[in-house]
Amino acid sequence: MAAKRQSSGSAKRESSGSARRESSGSAKRESSGSAKRQSSGSRTRASSNGKVGARDAVKRAVEQVAELTSRPVEGVLGVERADDQWVVTLELLELRRVPDSTDVLASYAVVVDDRGELQQYRRTHRYYRSQVEGD
Repeated sequence: MAAKRQSSGSAKRESSGSARRESSGSAKRESSGSAKRQSSGSRTRASSNGKVGARDAVKRAVEQVAELTSRPVEGVLGVERADDQWVVTLELLELRRVPDSTDVLASYAVVVDDRGELQQYRRTHRYYRSQVEGD
């Protein structure tokens, strides 16, 4: 009988200990998750002068072009500042094929203003994934 009490007592201690660990762990996850959401939310806003930086301009360009074209963005090829706007070059998957090396990709020049709003985009080049630059 003493063995039963001991095992049930240790089970209670273990379960209450794991419950404490779980609750404190979930609290840490919740607080760090909300902190990440808050900090990432503030990064997408314009700075105090109303202008977005390169990172935010690229992020907005990717979001807006992907939404408009309904095509996945494969990567960012470049970003440059020109006057009061950003020119972002993106690579999009235009046509998926088998094998992957024959996928058709395209580069797009995307112009985003200082507030992060899309001004224009256009396809500048189309090529196979396996194609080496200059071919």
